[in-house]
Amino acid sequence: MNPMPELIPMLKQLRLSGILDSIETRNRQAIEEKLSYMDFLATIIQDEIARRTQKRLASALRRANFRNQKTLEEFDFTFNPNINRALITELAAGRFIKEKVCVFVVGPCGTGKSHIAQALGHCAIRTGYDVLFTTISKMLNQLNAAHAADTFDRQFAKLTSVDLLIIDDFGLKPLKGCQDEDFHDVIAERYERKSTIVTSNLDIPEWPDAFPNRILGAATIDRLRHGAYKVVLDGKSYRCPRSLPKNLKTTPSKSQKNTPSKGGENP
Repeated sequence: MNPMPELIPMLKQLRLSGILDSIETRNRQAIEEKLSYMDFLATIIQDEIARRTQKRLASALRRANFRNQKTLEEFDFTFNPNINRALITELAAGRFIKEKVCVFVVGPCGTGKSHIAQALGHCAIRTGYDVLFTTISKMLNQLNAAHAADTFDRQFAKLTSVDLLIIDDFGLKPLKGCQDEDFHDVIAERYERKSTIVTSNLDIPEWPDAFPNRILGAATIDRLRHGAYKVVLDGKSYRCPRSLPKNLKTTPSKSQKNTPSKGGENP
C-alpha cells in the first residue's frame, strides 16, 4: 500500500513539505542499504534541515542587498601582499559582532574595500546574523525621503535594528543639510548595541572634514571609533586596465600611414 497520498497533506500541515523533494530517493536508499527506521528518519530530517538552512541563507542574502556577491574566497590577497590577511580572517569569524563594535575598512580607490566589507557580511550571514549593505549616499537619501513621506521611524528602525550594518563610501562626498544629523542618530542608536562596518577612501583623521557641523561630527566619530577594528587596504588598484593582447598591438596599417596629416602632406 502506498502511503504517499495520506502522507503529503500531513507533511504540508506540519510545514514539512520540503521532505517530499527527497523522500522517494531516500526511501530507495533505505531499501537498498537496509537502513533502520531510525536511520531513515534521521536522513530525511537532515535533508529538511539542510533545505531550510539554504533557504534562510538565500533569503538573508537578498535582504542584505549586497551590490555584488563577493566572498573572501574570491579575494586575491596576493595582489597587494601587505594587506593584513590575519586580521580580516579573524574578523570573518564574527567576534566583532558579539563585541558590538565597528570595523573601518580604509584605503585608496580600487583596493578592495567594498569587496572585503561585503565578504565580511557574507560570513556574518552564514553565522546566522542579519546584514544590510548600503552606501552612505543611498542611506541618507532614503532617510531624507522618509522624513517627507512620514515613514522615518520605520526606515530608522530598519537601519538601527539589523545585526550588522555596512555603510560603503563614507567621505566620498561631504554631508549636507541635515544629513550629518541623520547619520549621527543612526550611529548613536547602534552604539554599543549593534555592529557597523564603514568603508572610506579617507583615513580616519580626515573624517571630520565630511561633517558641516564639526561638533556633531566629533560626537559621531567618537562613537564609531570606540573599540573599533581598522583594516587598511593599501597598494595597487584592482581596477587597472587590462593590457591588449599582443596580436592587437599592431603598427598602423599602410593605408593609415599614407593618410595626410591635418597640416597637409605627410613629411
